Amino acid sequence: MNIYIIVFVLVLILFVNKIINLKKNKNNKLFKFKKKLLSKESNIEKIFLRDDEKTSSDPNININIKLYENEDNINRKSNIHRARLSKFKKSKLNGETIFIDPDQKIYKYINGKKKYI
Repeated sequence: MNIYIIVFVLVLILFVNKIINLKKNKNNKLFKFKKKLLSKESNIEKIFLRDDEKTSSDPNININIKLYENEDNINRKSNIHRARLSKFKKSKLNGETIFIDPDQKIYKYINGKKKYI
């Protein structure tokens, strides 16, 4: 009879311990989510995403690709430029407005004349 009581108490302790660990895991996940949501890095990332969205929705906003930018920024900006060309048939890059014709040829106007690139 004593063995049954000891086994029962051990099982009960293990069960309670398991329940406590599950609650801690849920709280840890919630805490990590809140921490990520309120962190400075995520706020900065949101600002960049809004800026990219604004830039990609207006082909008249100039995209400056500088000489010493890192590769990720160059890829991001060139992808926005290509997306604007395909959507609006024009895009402003480094101060020059670049157009695309129905034959998918890229050109710009120089002194009122089309110059294909």
